[in-house]
Amino acid sequence: MWIVYAMALSNNHICPVHNWSYNQSCDMDGPSSCCTLDHIPLVSKCGTLPPESCFFSLICSLGSFMVILVGLLRYAHLLERLGPSLLNTLGLATGWVCAAGLTMVGNFQVDHAKVLHYIGAGVAFPTSMLFLLLQSILTYRMARTRGQYWTGHLRSILTTVAFITLVFSGVFFIQESFVLQHVAALCEWMFIIDVLVFYGTFTFEFGAISTDTFLVLLKASRAPKSYKGESSLSSMAHIHSHVEGLAMA
Repeated sequence: MWIVYAMALSNNHICPVHNWSYNQSCDMDGPSSCCTLDHIPLVSKCGTLPPESCFFSLICSLGSFMVILVGLLRYAHLLERLGPSLLNTLGLATGWVCAAGLTMVGNFQVDHAKVLHYIGAGVAFPTSMLFLLLQSILTYRMARTRGQYWTGHLRSILTTVAFITLVFSGVFFIQESFVLQHVAALCEWMFIIDVLVFYGTFTFEFGAISTDTFLVLLKASRAPKSYKGESSLSSMAHIHSHVEGLAMA
């Protein structure tokens, strides 16, 4: 994502994050460093104009695929360690919904399809926050050693920081002040960095994933079918016994 920011900055499509002075408007013959409301370095603004918009769509699409993959691996790992869990299922669902929202954010730029872009952002950001919260709770449930508890503490801190930055970015984004909107942009970047660091902490558990983990996942996916088969067989046996009883009578 920093590649998109660097490209947008080099093409003068945004102003740097360390800039705090903005103007109502800029003359065509004015300095290239002149910044208006359209140059605030929001994440969406960085990927609005070509050529960086192409990389923005690509990165968001790849990111959504990675979210799906990480969510599935995390679900399988927790299923192996904790067994069936409602929180684990909710974590998988929120991760996949977040991936869908991220795909919309990347492929519908804010200046060209604002409604769809904001719908995607409204789906991706809250579900990403919920995913972090659920995974932090599940980390404590799975913790058995001191290191696992410290991992839970780290994820709890990252979740708290993500929540604070997400709230501030939403509150400051709707303000008319250039300074507050710039703070909203900084909060957005902090939120993204925080989420990426959170995903990086999964390397602690993913190192223990083996073929047995995928076998547990495969077995769990087939369990409802086998249950239905067993229940249908038992019901058929009950019907046959009932018919035999009537025949004897």
